[in-house]
Amino acid sequence: MRGRAWAGAALVLGAQLPALWLAAAVEVYTSEEVVAVNGTNQRLKCTFSSSSPVSPQLSVTWNFQPEDLGSHEPVFYYLKEPYNPPSGRFKDRVTWDGNVERNDVSIVIWNLQPSDNGTFTCQVTNWPDVYGSIGEVRLRVVQKVSFSEIHFLAVAIGSASVLMIIVVIVVIICRQRRQKAQQKRAEVSDTEL
Repeated sequence: MRGRAWAGAALVLGAQLPALWLAAAVEVYTSEEVVAVNGTNQRLKCTFSSSSPVSPQLSVTWNFQPEDLGSHEPVFYYLKEPYNPPSGRFKDRVTWDGNVERNDVSIVIWNLQPSDNGTFTCQVTNWPDVYGSIGEVRLRVVQKVSFSEIHFLAVAIGSASVLMIIVVIVVIICRQRRQKAQQKRAEVSDTEL
């Protein structure tokens, strides 16, 4: 009896594995947070992996939720070709910047404003992979670039480089003067003899 139960379980599992394989998930990858300066353009990168090759039914949906947790707004849609939103805050401000053959479904948002602060979501379906993760990018639009640690590091490295160059120049000048002084002493001692 036990052998039959195991055989039945193996048979059921064997029948379900192809179905699970067909409904494999699409994994979506995005940056967690992007900081951009007011009035500039920003690429929102979104890539994906799928167990199936890119199909003609591949679709991409970008949505936006403002910081005040207002309702979701459509940003962009792709199905065989890019479709910009016909109305709303992103009308005429979104450009397709992806390449589905390279699993890249990125977009560019033009002329960023503080009202664009919020979370952008990227969702990809690639038949038969219709389920999967949704990528989220939190966009923060700032008035100007802050003096970050990278800027501080660049200034520190630049200052250290300039200081080292000055030290090398001083050492070279001192050596040249010492050599000239030794040559003068040698000339004086030769004339005295």
